[in-house]
Amino acid sequence: MSKAGVKFSDVKELLMKDAEFKAEYEKLKPRYDIVSQIINERSKQNITQEELALRAGTQKSNISRLESGTYNPSLDFLIKVAGSLGKQVEIVLK
Repeated sequence: MSKAGVKFSDVKELLMKDAEFKAEYEKLKPRYDIVSQIINERSKQNITQEELALRAGTQKSNISRLESGTYNPSLDFLIKVAGSLGKQVEIVLK
């Protein structure tokens, strides 16, 4: 039985041919990379958004907005969330 649909990688490859899309994607990539890392680590630790919020001293809605990409977090907030997961934020200028 095969699944209906299209692979994300195929769609991304097609969209990346558009210069405007590619520029916007590259601009947002660092934000989505950190969000992805937070979601992966939270899942790996098997904790809910609510538990992460309690650990970080914030509201669940803030964690939800962070993970959905609709929130532009401060560096201090990212450091607090990472610390709540037992991790550190590392920034590299290229």
